[in-house]
Amino acid sequence: MTDHQLSDAELAGQPAAYWTGVAYEALIAYTRERQAEKGYTQPQFWLLRNLSAADISPDGAGMTLPELQQAMASYIRPEDDLAVEAEVLVERGWLRRDADDRLWITEEGEQARLDLKRNAPAIRAALHEGIPDADYVTAVKVLRQLVRNAGGTAA
Repeated sequence: MTDHQLSDAELAGQPAAYWTGVAYEALIAYTRERQAEKGYTQPQFWLLRNLSAADISPDGAGMTLPELQQAMASYIRPEDDLAVEAEVLVERGWLRRDADDRLWITEEGEQARLDLKRNAPAIRAALHEGIPDADYVTAVKVLRQLVRNAGGTAA
C-alpha cells in the first residue's frame, strides 16, 4: 500500500490496522537504530527502568527474569532476549544478580539510566518533525477511539 498522491477520500478508506502496523514497525526500528548508535538497546533501557525506584519500579526491589518479562509483557518484542540483555548489563556493572537470581540496578546502572534517558527527547523531536502538537494530539485521540471501537481499553 502506498500513500503518495492519494486524495483525502482515498486516505479515509485506508485500513487503520495496516497503517498502525507500518507506523509501529517504522517507529520501533528508528528508535532502536538511534539507541544502537549510542551503544545500548531498547530492552536494556527497559530493564534499567523497570528496576529503578526513580522510574517504573515502585520500590526498587530486585526482580527475576520471569518477573521482568511479565512486567514488560505489553511492550517487549518476541525477538527480545531479556536474559542476554541482562547479562550485558551485569557485565557492564549496571545490574547485579543476588543469590536468588534477582536482578538489581546498581548505582552505575542508575547513572546509566539517567544518561540514556537524555537521548529520548532528540529521538522524539526527530520523529515529530513537521507534526504540530495539535495534529499529534488529534492522531492519538483517533487511535484511542479506534481501540475503544475495537473493544480494547485505551488509557
